[in-house]
Amino acid sequence: MVRIVAPFVGLFFALSALWAFVVGAESYITEPPAATAESVFHLKPQEVSFASDGPFGRFDRQQLQRGFQVYSQVCSNCHALKYVAFRDLKDLGYNDDEVKAIAAKHDVPVYNPATGEVKTRKGMPADHFPPVVYAGQGNPPDLSLITKARHEGPAYVYSLLTGFGDQPAEVLQRFPEAKVPDGLYWNPYFANLNIAMPPPLVSDGQVEYGPGNPKPTVKQMATDVAAFLVWTAEPKLEKRHQTGGAVVLFLMFATVLAFMAYRNVWSGVKH
Repeated sequence: MVRIVAPFVGLFFALSALWAFVVGAESYITEPPAATAESVFHLKPQEVSFASDGPFGRFDRQQLQRGFQVYSQVCSNCHALKYVAFRDLKDLGYNDDEVKAIAAKHDVPVYNPATGEVKTRKGMPADHFPPVVYAGQGNPPDLSLITKARHEGPAYVYSLLTGFGDQPAEVLQRFPEAKVPDGLYWNPYFANLNIAMPPPLVSDGQVEYGPGNPKPTVKQMATDVAAFLVWTAEPKLEKRHQTGGAVVLFLMFATVLAFMAYRNVWSGVKH
């Protein structure tokens, strides 16, 4: 009985799905959804290049150190890096003493299971960056994996940091209800155009770079911190690229070898 009924049940569900699709498509064509401020004024991330781009990309250590400097002086007040350990900073070119000095600037919470108390101590290289206690509204995201969590991650970070400005008059002309609410800031690269984060990079020279580095303009600082966050999200990127290159070369060699073996084995066979 089940074998007889099952095909008809499957056919019923298939026809229901097809009918729903047809009705939905017809409704979308005859009555398209009304335009919103987000659908009209939301912008895709700007095009920006990084040394780590592409299958042969490598990190620019000097740029990563500048990006870490921007993060430390600007972003770390609100955003944590909970998946990054202080000792990982050696990959950026810092030596052991510098890593110890950086870790010691942070207070790391330590839980005492005997008393249930949480105390703090100075950070050590083996510790991860401690959580950030944010006193304002909202919950600023952890930045460890932000370039993996957002589409076109590094370009998105760069665009968001450089995209703050005044709301265009055209927005209010077309969508009067889209006025930026109090306490929020206009940014066309953010999903709903209004973001609670104030502009973090407000002027050139906000972070002072050392000798031999480019001028710390807003765009340069945004590029550097975006590059740094690429590293926090994928610190083994260079190793992955190297391994991938070796695997591709091996597969090419194995393919040629297999083809030559095939020709040798079947050379005496007439078709």
